Amino acid sequence: MKKILVTGGAGFIGSNFINYILSNRKDIFIVNLDKLTYAGNLQNLKDVEQNPNYTFVKGDIVNDELVSYLFQKYEITHVINFAAESHVDRSILGSEIFFRTNVLGTNVLLENAKRFGVEKFIQISTDEVYGSLGPEGQFEETTTLQPNSPYAASKAAADMMALAFHHTYQVPVVITRCSNNYGPYQFPEKLIPLMIINSLNNKKLPVYGDGMNVRDWIYVIDHNKAVELVLDKGKVGEVYNVGANTEKPNIEIVKLLLKHTGKTEELIEYVKDRPGHDRRYAIDSTKIKNELGWVAHHSFESAIQDTIKWYIDHQKWWKEIISGDYQNYYQLQYSSHS
Repeated sequence: MKKILVTGGAGFIGSNFINYILSNRKDIFIVNLDKLTYAGNLQNLKDVEQNPNYTFVKGDIVNDELVSYLFQKYEITHVINFAAESHVDRSILGSEIFFRTNVLGTNVLLENAKRFGVEKFIQISTDEVYGSLGPEGQFEETTTLQPNSPYAASKAAADMMALAFHHTYQVPVVITRCSNNYGPYQFPEKLIPLMIINSLNNKKLPVYGDGMNVRDWIYVIDHNKAVELVLDKGKVGEVYNVGANTEKPNIEIVKLLLKHTGKTEELIEYVKDRPGHDRRYAIDSTKIKNELGWVAHHSFESAIQDTIKWYIDHQKWWKEIISGDYQNYYQLQYSSHS
């Protein structure tokens, strides 16, 4: 049985991964280590909390003593590092926590993976480490890293650390770099849930700049199936890009969500662009398709409708989230209009 330390498993992508794996696999035991920051929510994991192949530990990946204890107690064989401060806007407002969690935390995990001889260490990264694209082309695994935000720089640094541990100490590292995820349980600071929730509440939908920044979108379940394949078959020392070839300008996403929620485009409000806003991302997933046989099974058209329905059906979940500290952040981030 694989005994996997999943870090950040109460967050958006991590909790979806745990729910997916434990509903489909009996040969995996998961230790979920999560600090439960603002974006971590144990409500996401209600369906698995009684599963005998699952346990939750509240803690920080920077805590070497705790991480070492978990490796020993549970005889960890694999690590999947979802834990990260992940929102670009927050990294612009304050970068220190991004360095601490994303770089130092990854280093602690790698040191313990080396010490205890894990079978595989999967570093979950992002296409943002590559920087910004012009109107043509896609990011490949060999594309030079040119991160433009403090968040992206912290993830690029973590990637380089992971690959250095593989090269120097033979730690069996694999890196995945994914495009923008969407789906259930996503914290409402991110574009799609923010726009859905504002639309449902008849609030203005803040759109940065001219709204023509392009992102490559992937349904979170398709991403997690790719992570599962990398867990089972991914070659150590390699990087795998994961994307669904669904490029869309932000304004197109916003208008689509308004249409599906039955609201007018009068709710759109253009606001001052964020500093260093990357213009376009696009992922070339040829390598993971050819080597591991991965394909995205969900079309954007069907998955976005499922996502909207989820937020409509789970209003209690997000209404509890958008109170308090999140409102303070929201006002700070979007108060300056163009």
